[in-house]
Amino acid sequence: MTDFTIASFNVKNLIGPDQEYYTFESYTPEEHAWKQSWLADQLMQLNADIIGFQEIFDEPALQAVIDEADAAGIEANQSNIPHPSKRYARKAIFRKLSYAAYDKAALAFAPNANDGAPGHRRPGVAVLSRLGFVGKPLIIQDLEKPLEIPFSDLDGSDGGTYRMKRLSRPILRVRIPVGDQTISVFNCHLKSKLGELDKPKGAPFPPAADLVNYDPVSRSLGSLRSGLRRMAEAWVLRKAILDELDAGYPVMVLGDFNDSEHAVSTEIITGETPFKNYAWMRRHDAKNRSQRYSDKENEIIQEKIDSVRLHSAEKMFVRKSARDMVYTAAFGGVFESIDQILMSRHFHPENPNGIGSMSYFSVLNDHLTDGSHPEAPYNKLASDHGQIMAHMKIDPKTQRRR
Repeated sequence: MTDFTIASFNVKNLIGPDQEYYTFESYTPEEHAWKQSWLADQLMQLNADIIGFQEIFDEPALQAVIDEADAAGIEANQSNIPHPSKRYARKAIFRKLSYAAYDKAALAFAPNANDGAPGHRRPGVAVLSRLGFVGKPLIIQDLEKPLEIPFSDLDGSDGGTYRMKRLSRPILRVRIPVGDQTISVFNCHLKSKLGELDKPKGAPFPPAADLVNYDPVSRSLGSLRSGLRRMAEAWVLRKAILDELDAGYPVMVLGDFNDSEHAVSTEIITGETPFKNYAWMRRHDAKNRSQRYSDKENEIIQEKIDSVRLHSAEKMFVRKSARDMVYTAAFGGVFESIDQILMSRHFHPENPNGIGSMSYFSVLNDHLTDGSHPEAPYNKLASDHGQIMAHMKIDPKTQRRR
């Protein structure tokens, strides 16, 4: 077996000290040093072979975190890992305790095309891989052809069009060699639930941003806009995933989806869940009430849908362990998972033609609070997301599917 680990890590606004990323928001040198140290400690605990990072403003700030994790990890190895000459040096436990440095790892950074001047910065994403990359990483943000989504009113008349020419944050696709396989990995950070409030031309700020004169109608319309944008971005990601599957690559998708696993945007990315049996369903071209899909057609439909579905690492783990205790975000007393690791059926344990499977799923979330905890101010510096990691195994007997 070829083992590897893959993780998702939203670092929450990683930038150097004394740099204003959002209006009036920056880190003092002391705050930045604390944050960098905390992130490095989390990175050392993960010790993952592949990591997708979100909310990276500058690549040097991320590299500094990696370097600090390596320094601490190497120092820990000197204390924790016995010299090969010792008779117990080959005990399996020391393989678990050992930290593998990222000094020879590949790092791909996708800056945000919306990034602006100090106070108006916008973060990008990055992927770190000890296994390197195959080919050049692909950044998806400015669309070659704007996405035009037509609508029809219920009476069939023209319902207008939603148009999107740029994503709120980049999607980064890298191809990574694992054993004799090449896996396509997507890292994303979809549009947040923060409402897109209408700002009249020439106005200093959106009127609905004035909370003293609270405007619930305009604010709910802002939520509608952000939700529509998030779902449109999910479709762009879904299309890119399908292109990779069509090319024969196993696919893994990770990142901050800014929505739960059952949200429409997430379901767009994962694909449809097939019915148990389509033979009971009336045909799309039925001429009478008795015309339904045949058993043979049911098999065809099942295969077409299942071949392009993605599966949640978290759900597979929860189902296997018969317990549900995973959450990656907390706000206002609500604890939920908005960070995901999804995988194509190449890694599903019930797929007889699979290339591997997940052996374990872990989450680092002890640092999360919902804002009401006395330690809540600490959240400015720590991440407001849990870090998730899937432990994968590739079967060496499988043939490369290309």
